[in-house]
Amino acid sequence: MIATIIPDVRNHYPVLLSEIISIITPQYGGTFIDCTFGQGGYTKKILNFPATKVIALDRDSESSKKAQELQNSFEDRLLFKNIKFSQLNNLKLKDENIKAVIFDLGYSLNQIKDPKKGLSFDSIGELNMKMGINDFSAKEAINQLDEKELTKIFKYFGDEADSKRIAHNIVEDRSKREITTEELVRIIESSKRKRNYKTHSATKIFQALRIFVNKEISELIYGLINAAKVVKKDGVIAVVTFHSLEDKIVKYFFKSLSENKSVSRHMPKTEEKLNLFRSVIKKPIVPSDKEIRENPPSRSAKLRYVIKKEDFFDFETDILDKFKHLIDIENLSKKLWNN
Repeated sequence: MIATIIPDVRNHYPVLLSEIISIITPQYGGTFIDCTFGQGGYTKKILNFPATKVIALDRDSESSKKAQELQNSFEDRLLFKNIKFSQLNNLKLKDENIKAVIFDLGYSLNQIKDPKKGLSFDSIGELNMKMGINDFSAKEAINQLDEKELTKIFKYFGDEADSKRIAHNIVEDRSKREITTEELVRIIESSKRKRNYKTHSATKIFQALRIFVNKEISELIYGLINAAKVVKKDGVIAVVTFHSLEDKIVKYFFKSLSENKSVSRHMPKTEEKLNLFRSVIKKPIVPSDKEIRENPPSRSAKLRYVIKKEDFFDFETDILDKFKHLIDIENLSKKLWNN
């Protein structure tokens, strides 16, 4: 979940940029947290407004090169941290007027095409999919987890209809040879009962493995919880998602914050729970036809946001319980740490 999918490495197209800017209003100044710095599209646009400061985060160490370029232009107005966005509550933000926290949960084409990362089914060689600060790779997951565990990952993280058949064939094949990227694609294609001519047969399995390797479910949940804590009154949390599982989590969390399902632990105990955020829109904002023509991968993007009504730091939420079944699947990775 790091930065936006773009069609050309030479040209960066931050998805829904004008919509994000109109929501977070950097023209009035303040400090903004860009949780998925990537190629710096959102950050640069924000810093073009005077009296702004950006704290930019990215788990991919490659992003530090782009951050250094921007720091040369904007000096002390940009602070870059090579950390996961779930760790944003560890930043020293007491004296910062946090106006908005922004998440863009896509991937850039240069990340996808980087053979070292092994994110693409067009890659040659070793499976990887690590985006930085990881405990294991897709290679270890594919070659060590059992059939039942792989089936769960493919089913719940990829919504793959042939999860069980693919997992079974992976386990059979790896008894003869180590599974590489090319070998995994071959297994997937031979296991599919129906061919989808709109998307590659391996798309859902590669999505599922990427989510599992990078712990994208718990990363997103803790990122949202901590964003709700650090943003100031009247500040915004804005999230751009690219697949239904991400959007389901964001939608549920925002709804719980804005419809009397969450309560600050520092407010007086009452029978009725308080809505701590205000939701302005019911349906997500999606790219215009013009943006989709200029940047086709943006077609799956959805933008949701909420506005904080009162200053508070801690609050109660049931989001961890709601998505416990998905976090439990991520925790199958503990088996890999011990090997």
